[in-house]
Amino acid sequence: VDNMEKANHSVVSEFILLGLSHSQNLQILFFLGFSVVYVGIILGNSLILVTVTFDSCLHTPMYFLLINLSCVDMILASFATPKMIVDFLREQKTISWWGCYSQMFFMHLLGGSEMMLLVAMAIDRYVAICKPLHYMTIMNPRVLIGLLLSSYAVGFVHSSSQMAFMLTLPFCGPNVVDSFFCDLPLVIKLACQDTYLLQLLVIADSGLLSLVCFLLLLVSYTVIIYSVRHRATTGSSKAFSTLSAHITVVTLFFAPCVFIYVWPFHRYSIDKILSVFYTIFTPLLNPIIYTLRNQEVKAKFKTHFLNNKVSSEETLFGHY
Repeated sequence: VDNMEKANHSVVSEFILLGLSHSQNLQILFFLGFSVVYVGIILGNSLILVTVTFDSCLHTPMYFLLINLSCVDMILASFATPKMIVDFLREQKTISWWGCYSQMFFMHLLGGSEMMLLVAMAIDRYVAICKPLHYMTIMNPRVLIGLLLSSYAVGFVHSSSQMAFMLTLPFCGPNVVDSFFCDLPLVIKLACQDTYLLQLLVIADSGLLSLVCFLLLLVSYTVIIYSVRHRATTGSSKAFSTLSAHITVVTLFFAPCVFIYVWPFHRYSIDKILSVFYTIFTPLLNPIIYTLRNQEVKAKFKTHFLNNKVSSEETLFGHY
């Protein structure tokens, strides 16, 4: 263990993050913009948590999954964003070895958990739309807890399986990471030994998980669309509109992950932009798409926070 720690710490004890831009003017603009976005993420998801938790009418399987998604989103947005915002005002953007390791661990833990949560939410919607009479029976507390624990377990195993190998890698320099946080493919390239097998592990683990979850979501949404199309109801148009918004958010989250982790270890400047989507913009869009567009939740917001009496409308796909 002492030799391993010596190998990791004796030469490289910290990493330098290049951030999103070298332009001073752009960094000030980014500082203001991302500060507003981060505050919006925390406030938006916190509002969802408070509303759902304290309103017994929203204690349903769908909202149980939603508040867990909000928790994951807030933590996912917080593992690197606050440091990135502060770094915009710093000339030297450094992070300790253990700080870098922690960023990679939590990024994959939360990213993997969110992927599985989105799949669980798609299953919930499939049951609600295709088997409405059996919805509460199928989506019982036991199933919900199982889906939730499975999501976190997959995220933990996914992250731990990769981080365990990172502990044994020696870093002799250089120590410059071309991103605003420590991303696994970029840090692996800095190791002073052959990392080909570890690169394959990342492709098999991160890339495959992202791709499989994305395909499962597409299949589930396709089945839901097919089911809704064959029902002549007034809620069908709203269902299609809402569903298209869901697919947009899912694509914004999964497409960058698939692109980065299925074809890693090449120098793409666009990787920075893609990383911003699934670490910052997706946690901001999720409360807007999944909850704030919901007529029932908006009515609860007005009731609790604006003291207005608003009647909620039920639609076929209105829960989302």
